[in-house]
Amino acid sequence: QVQLVESGGGLVQTGGSLRLSCAASGRTFSSYAMAWFRRAPGKEREFVAAISRASYTKYYADSLKGRFTISRDNAKNTVYLQMNSLKPEDTAVYYCAASSRGVSINQREYEYWGQGTQVTVSS
Repeated sequence: QVQLVESGGGLVQTGGSLRLSCAASGRTFSSYAMAWFRRAPGKEREFVAAISRASYTKYYADSLKGRFTISRDNAKNTVYLQMNSLKPEDTAVYYCAASSRGVSINQREYEYWGQGTQVTVSS
């Protein structure tokens, strides 16, 4: 079992930056691929970014490439999402997720989920 706790969300103006963190506890963090997803108001949850166990492979949603960066520190059991040049349409609850099956953009591959952290971008 893996427990995931997100932090770092908040209110930011258009063009600002935030760094989300997701701290994992439980079984060996480095055994899991990690990902970020988000759910905007009134929309389905969507893929944001994913990273493999040793950070060799990273995936991003096409619309977010160049603005968002995923990284992880296996020594700290933490995955990060650096978000730059934020836009109002980035407003959402951001979730981190863990997969024992390998890195994927498909949320069905992720067995463990955090509670989410709210990001609000004001115009």
